[in-house]
Amino acid sequence: MTGPSAVTAEDTARRYRMPSTAVWLRVLGGLAVLSLAAMIPLTFLAGQVFNGAVALVIGVPCAAVGALIARRQPWNPIGWLFLVIAVCLFLGTGGGDYAYLGYRVGHHLPLGPVAVVLDQVWGPGLELLLVVVLLFPDGRLPSRFWRWALRAYGVLYLALLTAHAAATADALIGHPIRVDSSGGLSAVDNPAGWFKTVQNPLTAGLIVLSVSFIGRQVLSWRRSSGERRQQLKWLASGAATSLLSVVLATSGAGLPGMFLQWVSGLAWFGIAALPLSIGVAILKYRLYEIDRIISRTLAYAIVTGLLIGVYAGLVLLATHVLAFQTPVAVAGSTLAAAALFTPVRRRVQRIVDRRFNRARYDADRTIAAFAARLQDAVDLDTVTADLTGVVHTALEPAHMWLWIREGQP
Repeated sequence: MTGPSAVTAEDTARRYRMPSTAVWLRVLGGLAVLSLAAMIPLTFLAGQVFNGAVALVIGVPCAAVGALIARRQPWNPIGWLFLVIAVCLFLGTGGGDYAYLGYRVGHHLPLGPVAVVLDQVWGPGLELLLVVVLLFPDGRLPSRFWRWALRAYGVLYLALLTAHAAATADALIGHPIRVDSSGGLSAVDNPAGWFKTVQNPLTAGLIVLSVSFIGRQVLSWRRSSGERRQQLKWLASGAATSLLSVVLATSGAGLPGMFLQWVSGLAWFGIAALPLSIGVAILKYRLYEIDRIISRTLAYAIVTGLLIGVYAGLVLLATHVLAFQTPVAVAGSTLAAAALFTPVRRRVQRIVDRRFNRARYDADRTIAAFAARLQDAVDLDTVTADLTGVVHTALEPAHMWLWIREGQP
């Protein structure tokens, strides 16, 4: 697939002897593969398997989707951003594992400061996902306002990177290097002094602009129709799943019980929903199924939140009010949450379908009503007419045939 922008880019590349799209794709793709290959053994040697799994689950979809988009739509910056994000995740995780082995375990490894610096690219790489949300789906911005908003985000982003680099250099020069349990530089992961004073307003500005990027897509969805509306539904589904995952991952770790710790840990994997949904939407694969995916995702998100709340409440009630022992309280709360899962899911799914997937809700009601009428039906012609009407109402097929085998009781 080509376009005017792609032709212009190729002409410019030839005129100024710039690397072509294929060359950049090979460079970034090869860097992603090499950094992933280096990260995997370092993850096992450092015992940081969970951190490596998070980078793998998020980074591999980013790399795969980015390579596909960059190959089919080289003028679309979203593909290139996904490749950069994947490289940052792999390099950051591998650098943190290497630093952990060198400064935490005590192995005398060369280039330890380089590994500490590489560890710092993990967070900035993940922050680029918000730029992807703004540029979705074709990489073009509709007005001057949003172009200026993107420039403002870029200025704050570069300022934060500069502050990170200065804090990293200050921690590496003239001081003993200290890393935390994940291999990150303690002076940066636990900011203090001037770095904390600078980091907080810059981060707040990035959050405000990120919310505006999401708001831009919400307004775009309200004005869109047809295929573009389906694409935005895919984006909303992936963004909602990723946002819920971040909330669970950051807030669930402090709650009591091993179950919630597992939930908060596994929630990091949900961030992969954003690159996957964006890739499906841009490459336009099976867009018509998004309504079902949205309803299922929303239903399970609500059920998960409700059950986590019930679980945490029961644990706190049993341990702090009723004075049960912690293992007994955790086991009882887990059994109660498991028993509530199915009935709560069914009721929430009906409510969500009635609000967000009306077609399926109406179809289910139509089929249920037909099944009730079928119990008292005796006339074959009436049943046939009723059946064809139900199928047309529930499924809306373009054509339909009904064969009835004669001679059966």
